[in-house]
Amino acid sequence: MNEAAALLAALQFGDGQFPGGAFAFSWGVESLMADGHLARRGWFSFLLGQMEGRWAAFERPLIAHAYAAATDETILAELDDLAEALTLPAAARAGSRRAGAALLGSHARLGTDGAAAYRAKIVAGAAPGHLPIVQGLVLAGVGLDRMAALAVSGYATAQSLGSAAIRLGLISAQDSQGALQALRPHLAGFLAADIPAPADIGSFAPLADIAMMRHPLQPQQLFAN
Repeated sequence: MNEAAALLAALQFGDGQFPGGAFAFSWGVESLMADGHLARRGWFSFLLGQMEGRWAAFERPLIAHAYAAATDETILAELDDLAEALTLPAAARAGSRRAGAALLGSHARLGTDGAAAYRAKIVAGAAPGHLPIVQGLVLAGVGLDRMAALAVSGYATAQSLGSAAIRLGLISAQDSQGALQALRPHLAGFLAADIPAPADIGSFAPLADIAMMRHPLQPQQLFAN
């Protein structure tokens, strides 16, 4: 894949309109807002905290290891089990599996290398199908290099959080774009950092985790978590 083709592929698969199921999840934003713990003025701080404490420390290394193991279903399944074990809130586990299934289904229909076979493994109950594992698999399958794959995931995660906040009326579209712009140098730093071994992977996003645990108690729910 030449440079122009790789850029176009990254734009396609990082686009919020790509049918990956992210629109159904707020990853704690809804409950934090409902409980008065998240306001417009604190949006960027929250976004940066989620990207540093969850995406960079947890999802990024899982994606990188899944990318490297894209042709080895045994290793992919082991990474998938690790993602399951390290995701504490039930709503987060369910959301990650549902988003992974949606993304994998879209790529299976597009004929992405490895997508249909791993989807069959998940349907058979041999792997949970968490989103970071699926991202590593399919972004390798479409031919992106590892840095581009991680960049697509990082941007898509930040954009998805912003989209949820917009739909909840917490921030405006302009606020979201401003936060994404301010996040860019931080995200570039996360992308350049070393990838930890699977045994060293972990996350620290306690407010969002607690919010997702509390989500089923909310009287009104727009999102699944």
